Formats: sequence, structure tokens, C-alpha cells
Amino acid sequence: MNLASQGERTQSDGLFTLEKPVWFQRSGKVNPVWLSICEEERNQTTNLLESIAHPLNLQKAYKQVKKNKGSEGIDGMTIEELGIWLKAHILTLESELLSGSYQPQTVRGVEIPKAKGGKRLLGIPTVKDRLVQQAISQVLQPIYDPKFSENSFGFRPKRSAHQALSRACKFVKSGKTRTVDLDLAKFFDEVNHQRLLWLLSRRVGDNRLLTLIAKILNTGILLDGMTSRRLKGTPQGSPLSPLLSNIVLDELDQELERRGLNFVRYADDLQIFVGSLASAERVMPSIIRFIEERMKLKVNRDKSGIRKCYEVNFLGHSLLYGGKLGLSKASEERIREKVKKITQRNRGISFDQLLNELKTALQGWLIYFRQAQLKSKIEKMDGWIRRRLRCFKLKQCKRAIGIVRFLLKLGVEKTLCWRTALSGKGWWRLSASPAATVGMNNFWLIKQGYYSLKENYPKLYRSTI
Repeated sequence: MNLASQGERTQSDGLFTLEKPVWFQRSGKVNPVWLSICEEERNQTTNLLESIAHPLNLQKAYKQVKKNKGSEGIDGMTIEELGIWLKAHILTLESELLSGSYQPQTVRGVEIPKAKGGKRLLGIPTVKDRLVQQAISQVLQPIYDPKFSENSFGFRPKRSAHQALSRACKFVKSGKTRTVDLDLAKFFDEVNHQRLLWLLSRRVGDNRLLTLIAKILNTGILLDGMTSRRLKGTPQGSPLSPLLSNIVLDELDQELERRGLNFVRYADDLQIFVGSLASAERVMPSIIRFIEERMKLKVNRDKSGIRKCYEVNFLGHSLLYGGKLGLSKASEERIREKVKKITQRNRGISFDQLLNELKTALQGWLIYFRQAQLKSKIEKMDGWIRRRLRCFKLKQCKRAIGIVRFLLKLGVEKTLCWRTALSGKGWWRLSASPAATVGMNNFWLIKQGYYSLKENYPKLYRSTI
């Protein structure tokens, strides 16, 4: 059976030539051509641990860990203390890694709320373990990344969410307006250790490295004072988890490519693009079977489904007909909730501090969503935010005489000032009064430091295609 019939692709990554056949044959058996290529790769990766444990690689890993910041693990060592420790013990750490005596410490578990409800478990390794994991990732990433699918964008160098969105828009523009939206249930918690180690062993010939990764995977996690052993999963928060997750999900990418499907994957967020409802109904159940039976992962059927492109929430965006991006309802609700929290009237902060906090939030949000069609939504949101700012400022004046004095300084007519100050209406109603809107007009708010969405959106907007 020749490679061409197996859907092969050839490229070079500087280490060896990549002939990339699909992993599985139509019969469901592992492709022998793929296994043969993997054997060649294993023969060339028998001494990876020497590269990982090399002092130069460890120093480079420390710089990255320092750049990433983060809190300490269960031993209490900070990143600054790690730098001092590494200078004195770098050769000892190298020796422990090469001899196999290095033992990862228990991971500190932290639960954080999800945007859509529920909690997400983060694992915070000690800074020494983060250093080792980063050192492993730095050596494995250049080997694995060139082999990953062109439709995979998450946790990869020189790839971004905007590139994933651009690819999705191209599929929609070509007429693929139905999507199979698949949600992998608690993906990072469900990764099968045995299958992951099998996948690694196909291409990595250094058994010492495989043993070290197995130790990292099996490290216990401390949560609420109790340590539990991990039998599956790669906790979020580990420097190695992003690469391992892509290695696991690359199996799914190869299957989708074997079937000739158009898809975009960003981490565990997967969208498959098809041209009709019938095609979507045919694809969805078979892909779910592959994920659950072959990959030993779970699909959240409540959150998964067949959708029209504009109903999708992909990386915070909706996909509009014609290959344009819109803002998903969930993203709009999230930014509104964030603005509400920042502009709460009972916050004991200065107006300047509030504007600085608001600018940080709005600027980051607008930069991320700069490719979306937002003009009408931006205008409404901008007006709503300005009204909340006026409301906050009026309440800061406290008494009627304070409101009058403040509005007079802004050039508002005296009678209008007193009419507003003595009104029995609530703060929100007063924020829309003529005195408030004339005195605290758009120009005045921008002069105070308000980051106007309406003013800045045209400067940032970039078409996706």
C-alpha cells in the first residue's frame, strides 16, 4: 500500500523528514506505514533527556517560568527563590533527572469559578516542578509541533485565536454554514494516562523521559487539605499540559483529516464545518463514537449540537453568513457584567481609579474582538457605559449642594442644577437628566480618561479575510 493512498503529507522540521500518513486505516487498525515512520523517529529520539537536563535548557526554562509568573506550590518556594536555588543546585538537578531519581512533588489544587457556572480545577505545581516541565516542553514542542494539523491553533507557537477565527470564516464563506459543535466534557480531567503514554512512546525513544512524564502525570493533588492520587487527567496550570493536550487531540485531528472534513480546533474547542443538515447529522454520531470509544474521552451531549454558523459561540464570536465575525451573546453578557462590577455605585474609589480600571478592561476586550462586526452594538454599549459613569459621579457628590456645585463647574445653568439636585428620582434616572448629559457630555468624559468604544473601534477594526 503506497503512502499516497494513505493521505500522506511531506515536510521537513530540521530533525527528520515528515511523511504524514493518517494514523488509522478504514478498517480501524493502526496504519503500518505510520508505525514504520514512528519507529524511525524513536530511533532518533533516544537521548532527549540529555537535552532536557542540560544546564542551558534549564536556565532557559527558568526564564520562561519567571516570565509566566504564578503563585508558589505546596513547598512555598517563590519564583525569586527558585532563581537563587537554581544557581546553587543546577548540576544536582541535572544529575537527578538523568539518573531517574527526580521526584515531582504533590500539586496544589485550586478551584476557580467558570463563566458558565460550575468550577474548574487548576493544578499548581511547585516552581521546581514547573521548571522541569517547562524544560521538557521546550525540547518536545519543536519535535511535535510541525506534525500537528494545520487546523489546530491552541497552545502552539506563532498561532493565535484570531488565526483560528479567520480559518473558520473561510469555511463559512465557502458555503459550509452548518457546524458540528463538540464540547469535550472536562477534557483536561479526563485524559487517559495509558493512552497518552502510548502516544508518546510511538515517537519518543527515550524511555527515561517517558518514565519522568509518567511520574508527573501520576503526581497527587492536594485540595482542601486532602491529597488524592491522579489516575487520569493533566491539570490545567502545568506548563506541560498544553503540549500533552495537543498530542492527545492530534489523534482526533488526523481522523477528521482522513475523512476529508473541514474543521478548526482551538485546544478542546472543536468546530466541524459542513454544507448541510444531512451531512452534520451523518458526521456527528460517528465522531462522537470515535472520541468516546477510541480516544477514551467524554463528549458533553448537553452542550454539543448541530448549529447554524451564526448560532455558534466559537472563541467568544459568532460566525456570520458571508464569512464575517459577530459577537456572541455570551461574550456581550460577560463584558456587561464586568463593566457593572467596575462601575458599582457603592465602590469607595476615586473616579480616576474607576476610569483606569475600566480602560484596562475595555481596551483588552476591544483588541480581542477587533475583527467582529460591532458597530451597532458598540454604539449602544458605549451609551450605556457613559450613563453608568454619570450615575457613579453624581452619587459621589452625595448631597444636593454637592451636585449643584459640581454641575455649576461644568457650565450647567443654575436652575437646571437645582432642579436635578432636588429631584426625588433615583441615581440611575438622574444620570439621564439634561443637566447630567449636558455637563458630563461625551467630550468631558473622554477628557477625564474614558476609553470610548465608539471612538476606538474604527481604529482597531480589522477584517478577518
